[in-house]
Amino acid sequence: MSSHPNLLKRRQVLAGAAAGAAALAMPGFMGRARAEGPLKVAAIYTVPVEQQWVSRIHKAANAAVARGDIEYVFSENTSNNDYERVMREYSEAGHDLIIGEVFAVEDAARQVAADYPETAYLMGSSFLPKDDAPNFAVFDNYIQDASYLSGIIAGAMTKSNNMGMVGGFPIPEVNRLMHAFMAGVKETAPDTKFQVAFIGSWFDPPKAKETAFAQIDGGADILYAERFGVSDAAKEKGILAIGNVIDTQADYPDTVVASALWHFEPTLDHAIEMVKAGTFKAENYGVYSFMKEGGCSLAPLGTFEGKVPEEAMKLVMEREAAIKDGSFVVEINDEEPKSS
Repeated sequence: MSSHPNLLKRRQVLAGAAAGAAALAMPGFMGRARAEGPLKVAAIYTVPVEQQWVSRIHKAANAAVARGDIEYVFSENTSNNDYERVMREYSEAGHDLIIGEVFAVEDAARQVAADYPETAYLMGSSFLPKDDAPNFAVFDNYIQDASYLSGIIAGAMTKSNNMGMVGGFPIPEVNRLMHAFMAGVKETAPDTKFQVAFIGSWFDPPKAKETAFAQIDGGADILYAERFGVSDAAKEKGILAIGNVIDTQADYPDTVVASALWHFEPTLDHAIEMVKAGTFKAENYGVYSFMKEGGCSLAPLGTFEGKVPEEAMKLVMEREAAIKDGSFVVEINDEEPKSS
């Protein structure tokens, strides 16, 4: 993928993740308090802003723009080979906060942060903050709470007790959501079998669709759509799907029963507050994706309202309340899920 052609001009309006239930304060505070007025924020994305994960970051940034908190520029489709250069350009341009995802360019990104100690970096990462990078905070989409709840619904809707799951890569941020979904399914359909596959890409809808077709041929009557393309396969074959990160119910009104939504706003808003106060530091921002922090939710059922068994919805509501008050904790399992 190539970097965005108008790198600095285009303006519009995250291996120790299991430790990440808590926000970890690390030593070393960031510079000075910023002057009054909007912060200069830049984002670097390796995929289009329409892609599920990135779209949620982009949405939160645009909301901050609308409030007058930040000025925002971004680059999309930035290749891994080009990521460091783009990151350095934004740093040189004097941005206060740079956000993005560095899963494949971790070492290079941390070196850039070391070279620009007065710039704040908030990056999607599988790793924890480190002492030697006090201005490099990390985040991740810990939306296992909502994924678990969507699984309860899926388990109540399956007839074949066979589900297909198509993911991008078997990395912690995908694995934990799949495991949480499977745990939810087993609450209402304990004998369910799972077909698990990864397509080796973050954005390849045709490949995801093809993989989903194979799982449908294998007996799946519900698909877990971790990637774009899966819900298209479900729609074509007349079966159901469960969404991930974004709400696609309106696009697939007869297909998508439920979705686990990620809300990046609590993560970004905390970073903005810290940068403005001059107290930004290396922290694990993963906690801000938890349901009790407002970082994830179960999407409205839309056209499926009233079609999910009442007992299942009662369990969903009970567990949601327990998750929010801390009396029920969804397990964070970052190991690669396997077909059963």
